[in-house]
Amino acid sequence: QLQLVESGGGLVQPGGSLRLSCAASGITLDWYATGWFRQAPGKEREGVSCMSSSDGSTYDIDSVKGRFTISRDNAKTTVYLQMNSLQPQHTAIFYCAAGLPLACIATIHSNHFDSWGQGTQVTVSS
Repeated sequence: QLQLVESGGGLVQPGGSLRLSCAASGITLDWYATGWFRQAPGKEREGVSCMSSSDGSTYDIDSVKGRFTISRDNAKTTVYLQMNSLQPQHTAIFYCAAGLPLACIATIHSNHFDSWGQGTQVTVSS
């Protein structure tokens, strides 16, 4: 059974950077699409970035393009989210997820992500 564990969250000042990690246990991510989601206070969870299982292509929502980058290690056991130029509006709980390959084709198909981490808190504040 695929288990995902996030780490790397914390408190950062506006303009700062964080790199979130998502480690998979029990299996490699070769055949899974992977993604990062966030849930800000009082808001619904939304997909932020995803990576295809087939060719490693990525998709980012418009609001994070050029600011967030999803990547994966060569062993395909860890997925990262590099976040730069963070602002208070980026404060949220971030979750990583894995799912069917079609979960990340042209966009983030949230309904096809079925394995989730426990979440890691990111707080941007001075």
